[in-house]
Amino acid sequence: MNKHVLLLNGPNLNLLGVREPQVYGAHTLADVELAAQRQAEAAGWRFSALQSNHEGVLIDRIHAARTEGINAIVINPGGLTHTSVALRDALAGVAIPFIEVHISNIHQRESFRHHSFISALAAGVLCGFGIDGYRLALDYVIQKY
Repeated sequence: MNKHVLLLNGPNLNLLGVREPQVYGAHTLADVELAAQRQAEAAGWRFSALQSNHEGVLIDRIHAARTEGINAIVINPGGLTHTSVALRDALAGVAIPFIEVHISNIHQRESFRHHSFISALAAGVLCGFGIDGYRLALDYVIQKY
């Protein structure tokens, strides 16, 4: 297992299964992480995951990934998508390919959610596929990297 993928989830994603289930569904973050871990390991990849409600914790984790041999990142930045230049700069700074995932279709929601600071740097963006977006992102990572 020489390949390593990092799954990052931003603010409020710890509330999956509780927060607005009509938007985000009934699955918990633990469900998402377990499915992703199984998928990665079945393909022979190492898997790490982190969720944080704190921008700096996510940025520190991205920085650490640079020296840990992380081959790719799958990230759902949550609300930081629309607000964080610092998160964008961290991803640019480490130059690790990443896939941006959103459970809901951000383009069908409030207008402030239509802009992502990180999409232009992403290898791909998935939104509106529910938690299947994580699986699709990992499929791509496993095939590409």
